[in-house]
Amino acid sequence: MTGFEEIAGVLGLRQRGSRPASPFEFIERIENGLPITALDHLCRFVAPSDINFKHLIVSRATLARRKKQHDKLSADESDRLVRLAKVWTFAREVWGSDDEARAFLFRPHMMLEGRRPIDVVLDAIGSATPPERIPSSTQPVQNCTRGGGTRPRVR
Repeated sequence: MTGFEEIAGVLGLRQRGSRPASPFEFIERIENGLPITALDHLCRFVAPSDINFKHLIVSRATLARRKKQHDKLSADESDRLVRLAKVWTFAREVWGSDDEARAFLFRPHMMLEGRRPIDVVLDAIGSATPPERIPSSTQPVQNCTRGGGTRPRVR
């Protein structure tokens, strides 16, 4: 099985009629938005006992709105989902099983200063940030544009 086929599989896209025929078709589907079922499918692999895990990828309100409107994920949400699926398939390959991959991803790691690998991954892919992780207004602000622009960035 090629890389894109395995990733499509953990997203639930390998069933007849929904399977991408090539990597280019897969990219096109990501750009056009994956079905919400892809989010549910991947979350059943990565965090089967956590019903709120999907809200770290797509916020609760956005997901509810998309479901109500029978809409797909946006291209950005689909991209985040595929990047998480890539990490998941790689972790499974390295650790040899779903359970071992899950144990590694959700266990604090000393090389990550006690953070769980899954939290680092979610930060890297630009997850929907839970309210308790939104920086407070008392944190220092740093200018992130060159030439003295006005767009602040929280450190």
